[in-house]
Amino acid sequence: MLIHNEYRANDARYKNMQYNRCGRSGLKLPPVSLGLWHNFGSKDNYDNMKKMLFTSFDHGITHFDLANNYGPIYGSAEENFGRIMNDHLRPYRDELIISTKAGYDMWEGPYGDWGSRKYLIASLDASLKRMQMDYVDIFYHHRMDPETPLEETIGALDQIVKSGKALYAGISNYNGEKAAEAKKIAEELHLPLIINQNRYSIFDRTIEKNGLKKAAKEIGMGVICFSPLAQGMLSDKYLNGIPEDSRIARDGRFLHREDITEEKLAKIRALNEIAGERGQTLPQMALSWVLKDDSITSVLIGASRPEQIIENLGIVGAAGFSEEELKRIDEISL
Repeated sequence: MLIHNEYRANDARYKNMQYNRCGRSGLKLPPVSLGLWHNFGSKDNYDNMKKMLFTSFDHGITHFDLANNYGPIYGSAEENFGRIMNDHLRPYRDELIISTKAGYDMWEGPYGDWGSRKYLIASLDASLKRMQMDYVDIFYHHRMDPETPLEETIGALDQIVKSGKALYAGISNYNGEKAAEAKKIAEELHLPLIINQNRYSIFDRTIEKNGLKKAAKEIGMGVICFSPLAQGMLSDKYLNGIPEDSRIARDGRFLHREDITEEKLAKIRALNEIAGERGQTLPQMALSWVLKDDSITSVLIGASRPEQIIENLGIVGAAGFSEEELKRIDEISL
């Protein structure tokens, strides 16, 4: 709620939310976390950003996820979040889990990309300045680096945590083999490498195929999933054409008009029918599906308005899936 331009969090924010332990760590995350990949950049509405963050926290979402190059412009999502954090959320810092990442291109030259110690440490320092923070709760290496030794990358994460600039370390877009290798190095360093962040949805089963989902459970790492709605395809948004305010129309970098084929639309309609039978919207069912077993700690949602966040939170405490429902979903989507 907003009172004279000052934010005061809802006193009942924890009443209806559940929290899941992240792997074998002491950290718990809400089943639904807010990602700032889209709609928090330089071209987005600042007041709407505030409303989405306030709505999230008012309903028990404690985890906000960023990266150094979220925008556009690179760094602008962190800057906008830092401004809101400094002006409104600072009193609640100890109740929040803030994460950021480095691993994709950020600045020109050989030291602004991938997984070197030089890049990771410099990037986090810049991220902290943009967010006006002394530390983040989780710092991720954003993707596997085929050239930098994994010992160097994990060693840099270890130095970052031991310096106090992050409380926990994470990895993102790693397959099962590399995640297990990273965890082994981390254990030797006594580094709390507690979480994997990867793409996962009804339409994208990569973490099942590359061993990540199985490995994470075996080695005691949490998994947080992004793009659970397949960039908006797992909704009714595109069933009657491409809306002017859709991500395809506004951005087009990650989802393209040619992705919305008649075959894909038929699958979406069939999945929508199952969701209706469950008393859910298609986005709610898609999120529930990602969280259907205890190997997934949390799911990252993206939102363009507060109402979407509230709708997505309808999955908290929702019924599980029957074997028949899971079979039908697989038959449609695979």
